[in-house]
Amino acid sequence: MTTAVDRGGPFAHQESTSRNWMRATAPGIGFRFAVDESSPIGGGLVLDARRKCGLRWRRMALALAVAALVIGGTMSLGHGVYLYGKAQLAQVLLHSAWNKTRTTGEPARPWPWADTHPVARLIMPARNADVLVLAGASGRTLAFGPGHLDGSSIPGEPGNAVITAHRDTHFRFLQHAAIGDDVVIERANGTRRHFRITSSYVADHRALNLPRDTPRPTLTLVTCFPFDALNPGGPLRYVVVAEAI
Repeated sequence: MTTAVDRGGPFAHQESTSRNWMRATAPGIGFRFAVDESSPIGGGLVLDARRKCGLRWRRMALALAVAALVIGGTMSLGHGVYLYGKAQLAQVLLHSAWNKTRTTGEPARPWPWADTHPVARLIMPARNADVLVLAGASGRTLAFGPGHLDGSSIPGEPGNAVITAHRDTHFRFLQHAAIGDDVVIERANGTRRHFRITSSYVADHRALNLPRDTPRPTLTLVTCFPFDALNPGGPLRYVVVAEAI
């Protein structure tokens, strides 16, 4: 009897092997192979996709960081522009109020809700300084200009007029003031009185003792010290004294 091997020879043997391989394959799957990471369609494709995904996330994070910096910078710039514009507008309104005071002789508020008003104009020609002195020395007042200390003499009148301001804004010119410099006070009636700096010194504000009455009309200008301090609000004060001439 002739066997299947005799009839088909090697071909029949190969067919048998093929049938066994097909039977070992799961239903619906034509072929199987082990994934080789070095294959361009195997593990290498998975790793490449992971790298691309990580790259996309890094790019997205970088874009978000740049956007945050741009938005933060724009907001800071806008806030700075707003504060600068507010300060400039305040000075325009203050000078308008001072002109009304000189015309009428009555205190004029720079804006309806203001709790201060100009009481004098202080000029130091040698230091290119020209500022309006406001009533009161509160923090709100000093934000807009030098403040006249309540209870001290009106600038230009007999006695000691004490005026204070911030070292880095309205009184920064005091850093370069020198003995012998002229100081001019313009009063509400439009008249001017001239003073001359006679002394300057540094003192702790807790031990600062300023006289109320003086032999001649006096200006005492006070600001924080040192002028280049990084943190404001220290105990030291720079004091400049000028007497009428």
